[in-house]
Amino acid sequence: MSNAQPIIKTTDLGQRLNGRDVLRNINLRIDRGEVFALIGPTGSGKTTLLRLLDLIDSPSQGKVYFDGTDVTESVRQRLETRRRMAFVLQKPVVFNTSVYENIAYGLKWRGMSRDNIRSRLDEVLEMVDLADFRKRNARMLSGGEVQRVAIARAIATEPEVLLLDEPTANLDPVSTAKIEELITNIIQRYHTTIVMATHDMSQGQRLADRVGMLLDGEILQTGDWREVFNTPQSREMANFVGVENIIDGVVQSSENNVVTIGTDDSVIEAVSDCAAGEQVHACIRSEEVTLALSRHSTSARNTFSGEIARIITTGPVARVEIDCGFRLVALVTKRSVEEMALETGKQVYASFKATAVHVIRQD
Repeated sequence: MSNAQPIIKTTDLGQRLNGRDVLRNINLRIDRGEVFALIGPTGSGKTTLLRLLDLIDSPSQGKVYFDGTDVTESVRQRLETRRRMAFVLQKPVVFNTSVYENIAYGLKWRGMSRDNIRSRLDEVLEMVDLADFRKRNARMLSGGEVQRVAIARAIATEPEVLLLDEPTANLDPVSTAKIEELITNIIQRYHTTIVMATHDMSQGQRLADRVGMLLDGEILQTGDWREVFNTPQSREMANFVGVENIIDGVVQSSENNVVTIGTDDSVIEAVSDCAAGEQVHACIRSEEVTLALSRHSTSARNTFSGEIARIITTGPVARVEIDCGFRLVALVTKRSVEEMALETGKQVYASFKATAVHVIRQD
């Protein structure tokens, strides 16, 4: 991360609504030109946090700094700062007028001349692929087209920070792909700082430089998506990023950062700095589990025999659930299922490497 002054910084930010803490202890740093994704399930506080960053609402506690200035309290500073940002709502509002007039609204409000507005909008309409729609009533458009109008209206003002709240939540896959392509183009052309909220982990992976995981009003982890995806710091985080195999146990021994973890009926070997006696969660992503019909087919340290309890095939991939004395899920190709003649009730050997186990200390 850059040592330069962040464009947005929050310290101990919190919001209490209707007697309930919706956000707690939010400490964020967002650098100029960065794309930061707030990722969390519905109800985790993402929209509330965006509203605080956009200075629409005042926090119950903590501070918001914009470009090094505390803008939490001063009404004048809040208004001036809001003019440097743009916020696209999850369900954007469009006016009962043409696409052109909808996008021009913010520029007229800023007092830009008609000629300059026309020049700016020609460029923006081309960018959002709505040049042929300029005279159409915005309320006659599809959901994806309305979202593009809202994004166009936001970027027409050339904001320093663009805030996006679930920009594709209500859209079909084709419209979602168009919006993601548009966001990518904005990033490349304008180098705008973007803070986007999404419940879609894969969208965060595709678009963001860094992600912040927001659960129950707290940011539990920030980092690049590989770090957050592969090394979640809590059981809740592991669940959210799609780790299907989370096995509770106690570290029995530790030597040179290789530990043995005792579960109810088995022992798992892993790479970790945990000490003997610590209670842990052993996390193994389902794609790291391999299946074989004999024990001698692998060099992996962890091999368990079990009976297939369930197979679910989705396209070219199959999710195989195995009862090894504990539940273990493997993600394999449909071709592997066919070649090994896998079926419910069949005995198999499930294996994974010690390096594939991510160990989390229990709270």
